[in-house]
Formats: sequence, C-alpha cells, structure tokens
Amino acid sequence: MKISEYKDIIRPMLSEKRYNHSVCVAREAVRLAKRYGADVKKAEIAGILHDIMKETPPEKQLKYMQKFGIMLTDTQRRTPKVWHQICGAGYIEHVLGITDEDILFAVRYHTTGRAGMSLLEKIIFTADYISADRDYNGVEEIRQQAYENLEAAMLTGLAFTVEELSQKRQPIAEDTFLAYNECCLRQKYGKDTL
Repeated sequence: MKISEYKDIIRPMLSEKRYNHSVCVAREAVRLAKRYGADVKKAEIAGILHDIMKETPPEKQLKYMQKFGIMLTDTQRRTPKVWHQICGAGYIEHVLGITDEDILFAVRYHTTGRAGMSLLEKIIFTADYISADRDYNGVEEIRQQAYENLEAAMLTGLAFTVEELSQKRQPIAEDTFLAYNECCLRQKYGKDTL
C-alpha cells in the first residue's frame, strides 16, 4: 500500500489533532531514518500507523486484542494508556495485513519502549516524542539530542516517562524499565558492554 492509502485508513479512525500528530510522527521518522540509515519507507509506514488505535474506546480495544489472541500482563491490563500500542500492532497485522516484524514491533513498543529495540523501533519511539506538534517543556532538548545521539534522546524520553508516572503514582510498564536500564547502561558504559 502507498502511504496515502494508510492515511485514508487512519483519517476516519482519529480526530484531526491525532491524525495531524500521526502525520508529524511519520515526517519525523523519515528524517530520523535518513539520519541513521534506517529503511525510510518502513519508518514512514510505522510513523503514520503508530497511533491507529489511540482513540478507539478501551472496551473495543480489549475485544480486538481478544480476537487477535493477545494476552495482557497484569500491569498491562491495569494501564489502558498502553493498550493502543499493543492493539495497534495487532490491528495492522490482522486487519491491514502488515507482516513486517520491524514495523509491527515499532508500533507495538512506541510508547513503552523495550530492551533490545531495533533501529526502526528507536526511531518511532523518538519521533513520537519529538514530532513537530509536540510542545511540552524539554522537547527542544530531546529534538537536539535525537540528531546527535539517538540513544541519548531515548534515555531522556524514558527518564521523563518514568519520572512523570512515578510522581503521579501510576504503574510503569516493565518494558519501560528494561528499555531505560539498557539505554542508561549503554550511555554510561558503551554499546559493547551489554
């Protein structure tokens, strides 16, 4: 499918604001893919589709995940904010017919991250943090880092997530801790130490 066809698919599923965010993430993902030598087409597809289920009601997301045979952990079950990434990966695989694991994983872990992320996963995770529509305090620092050191940008984003959720006394996905620890160790001790 062409990117325009994927845009046509997501447009009725998302609000104008969320659709615009998806377009911004796809653009940013393309720029990061070019910067770091990743597959540009995959980056654009994963970027445009990453939030495909974001505005689908939680009860409908649960039904989709059940239909797709997706089993949630206890923490995942209690943190519906991450359901859209899990359900989104299932949806683009089972409904849209995308079987490329790199794209599926990039969508599946774009919010939480995980240990052992591929380059494309890192790009989508980071593009989601720094897309042009983002304006939170500190975004400029992460934008700058993203083009100097992708893993440093990820570490900043992951630390932001861990800090924000812990301050609100909300559960933090296990994958986020694992991603944070891996990024932290790589930044401190180098890539070859893991």
